[in-house]
Amino acid sequence: MDYELRGKTCLVTGASSGIGAGVARLLAQQGARVAATARRADKIAPLDGVTAITGDVTDTKDLARIVDEATKALGHIDILANCAGGSRPTGPDAGQDVWEEAFALNFTAARLLTKALLPAMRARKWGRIINISGSMEPRGLNAAIAAKAALHLWAKGLSCDVAADGVTVNTIQPGRINSEQILQSSIRPRKRVAASSSATFRSVISGSRKTWRASSPSSPRRRHATSPAP
Repeated sequence: MDYELRGKTCLVTGASSGIGAGVARLLAQQGARVAATARRADKIAPLDGVTAITGDVTDTKDLARIVDEATKALGHIDILANCAGGSRPTGPDAGQDVWEEAFALNFTAARLLTKALLPAMRARKWGRIINISGSMEPRGLNAAIAAKAALHLWAKGLSCDVAADGVTVNTIQPGRINSEQILQSSIRPRKRVAASSSATFRSVISGSRKTWRASSPSSPRRRHATSPAP
């Protein structure tokens, strides 16, 4: 299926593995020009139309450089896919550094990248911001889940403010997927959920789906998030 992304310019974070790698590959296959960033840029798939940028999104100076290199390579950014993230199980006595790192990776990076790229999107009257989230039903204290909760509500509020400018903001809540991170944590992957998340991502980027449902694989309860149509 053609999602009319040929010629669109995209910045994808967390692109060395997992969801980020899959998103970068999908966009490139659809004819988009992609700047893909990760700390392990050597692991970013060498695809036509993909520019690899080494960077650490938890470092604010690196974030500014990533934006600068991406815009120099592509001219401007139409689509921002905030895929970088990671689980951070912790305890009630965890130090401040643990919480700050979890929020820097799972929330602040997405917010700052959006802040940097949003003005040009609004000026062009077209933009797509897609955030990859995670489970909202923790089985224990996890600093990343708290950060992703902040991501959900920040994105929801922002979507209301920028919809009239042709910019949509969506947060996708995937289940467990067959990724390096999941395999390293010895959790059995669920490929069926991964396929569903991929289909959701395609529809969000193309603008064909203004409302999406995402559910935790462990619960029948569902969450709803809506990005108003421009």
